[in-house]
Amino acid sequence: MLAKASKDPDQIHSVMAAYSRSKKAKLFQIATGEEPEGVLVTPDGKTAYVTSEEDEVVHVIDLAKRKVLRDISVGARPRRFLLNTAAHELWVTNELGASVSIIDTQALKVKQTLNFAIQGVRQNRITPVGIVLSHSGKTAWVALGQANHVAQVDMASKKVLQTVLVGKRPWGVALSPDDKTLFVTNGLSDDMTLVDTARGKALRSVPTGRVPHTPLVMP
Repeated sequence: MLAKASKDPDQIHSVMAAYSRSKKAKLFQIATGEEPEGVLVTPDGKTAYVTSEEDEVVHVIDLAKRKVLRDISVGARPRRFLLNTAAHELWVTNELGASVSIIDTQALKVKQTLNFAIQGVRQNRITPVGIVLSHSGKTAWVALGQANHVAQVDMASKKVLQTVLVGKRPWGVALSPDDKTLFVTNGLSDDMTLVDTARGKALRSVPTGRVPHTPLVMP
């Protein structure tokens, strides 16, 4: 869980805080850059990655030692993560960079930047946030925010396979267990779009509450 703590009223310190679910208490906190947004813990529980939106870095945190091992510079306003353990890659969406930074998790540095472009859409309207890896591990889907599209990316070639028009400002994405349906929450149209991933076509949009953010698929 992310939180902000303050030692004095004049100075706000951004932190990543770890909590015990059983004890319902904070275990420790680690100082980060300004506006920590995304957080991802590796499956072995040893490492946490945290984005700092204002500092435009990803913090690599050793959870056992409770300290930041490295700060990795990425694109403008980094938001969410996708971990591809098979390829030792960490993908980071850059909301104001119209891109995804691909980090080598062994070398702990950016090895490639994937830039998005949509015909007829200004570059500053392409604002990636949500990202999800298919269960097959072959493709990823990225919500492109103000561009009102989602993009499917081939994990091996790092090429955009297709883009699909959905609702207004898609933020969150999730896949059905069979990878056939993509669920996209649209923050400014107050609905969720269901996408046929094979045909690359929006099937329908269903109303939600106000400003939906992150979909959750229960198998």
